[in-house]
Amino acid sequence: MRGLIRKFIVEVLGFEGFEVIDMHWETPTGVGVYPIGVLPFSREARLVVTVGRKWMGRCPGCLGRCRKVYEHLDCRRWEDLPWSGRAVSIAYAPDRLWCPRCKSARVELLPWADPYQRETRRLQQHMALQAASMPTSHVAALYAVDWHTVRRAEQRALERWDATREQPELTMVGIDEKYLGRRNKRRRKFVTIISNLETGEPIWIGAGRGQEPVNDWVRSLTAEQRAGIKLFSMDMSQAYTTAIKSHPELQHAYIVHDPFHVMKRALEALDELRRATFFRAGPQLRALGRGKRWLFLRAWERMTPQDQDELKKLLRCNRQLATAYQVVEELRDVLHAPDEFTMAMGLVHVMKRIERRSNVPMRKLHDSLDEHFDEIVALGRHHPPTGRVEALNNNWETAVRQARGYRNLDFLLLKLRFMTANPVRTDNGVRRFLALGLPTPYAKAA
Repeated sequence: MRGLIRKFIVEVLGFEGFEVIDMHWETPTGVGVYPIGVLPFSREARLVVTVGRKWMGRCPGCLGRCRKVYEHLDCRRWEDLPWSGRAVSIAYAPDRLWCPRCKSARVELLPWADPYQRETRRLQQHMALQAASMPTSHVAALYAVDWHTVRRAEQRALERWDATREQPELTMVGIDEKYLGRRNKRRRKFVTIISNLETGEPIWIGAGRGQEPVNDWVRSLTAEQRAGIKLFSMDMSQAYTTAIKSHPELQHAYIVHDPFHVMKRALEALDELRRATFFRAGPQLRALGRGKRWLFLRAWERMTPQDQDELKKLLRCNRQLATAYQVVEELRDVLHAPDEFTMAMGLVHVMKRIERRSNVPMRKLHDSLDEHFDEIVALGRHHPPTGRVEALNNNWETAVRQARGYRNLDFLLLKLRFMTANPVRTDNGVRRFLALGLPTPYAKAA
């Protein structure tokens, strides 16, 4: 009966080339307990399965067989998936083997865990799958571990997923910046995010903003990757444009400005004119315009009939403000023009309506549109999916809320890439993701 139980446990473990030497129960304090009759164990008892190697050990680098044992190491433990709600640990004393191919002594290949890890791969994959939709603290409470353990396991699982998937081709690039918040303790309060516009996935995150981080990313690319880039989408920052145009291997790439940032600058000019109209003209107009900022910034087609009537009453107070609002709505339509010629003609018409110098906020908008005219008109020629750049901000905020902030930007990049690609949206995708935690085929590893 004892042999049948061991054989059953070997089948559940699924570790080829290993056998069960011993198994016992432990309390949370590490004291061993043994069954007495039919009395049930405490739910806090942990099953410890001690395994031993039956076959020749293998090198984790070249996967070759190693006959010579360099050093016998102490027994170590790895946390495994719970069995029927009970915690399980795998105990094994690995050997440091001398590899004749690598000419070095390394700890032998383990089919259940990666080097320097104290959780099995399948446990790491399950933690990462649950952390995709649960806060890190909830996953830690579910497995009765520290949240640092969940974070480390999730990072390793996402690295495994990213290394085994097919990397998408990079032809259209999005550049944007992200504010880390006033409570962030980093010296630089901004980061620059480089993303693939075709898939929406972030490919690089660098500290700071402006020309320097973009130059660092460009230097990290190969000559073939630079030649394959056809388009850059960015905001109206001159630093980003200078960083791309100054590189000799990116002269062939087009630069387009995100319509979101174009409209943001237009709405800032409209808001400045609103403040000058209502809050700097006396107490009566100030009382009339208080609390109505959202009404001016909302698109006309998204308003209810009641909101439209209220906005009309406010626009009657100042003809210059009414004209500015009409221009902003016209600019909104121009940015959705079907072709380059239509967008250019519409943009010229908008600029003619706001070229008067007496209207200072709208004149500044005119000068900005004139300076970036070619990059804005290029939207009508290429029609890139620029909305995916701003969509990363929503994924960023969701990830930060689930884990209460990130200090490791490399891990945050993996998390955002996983959230964007979303490989676990289907049953087949979940099975593929969990399959990355299956034991290594020990017999055929070489």
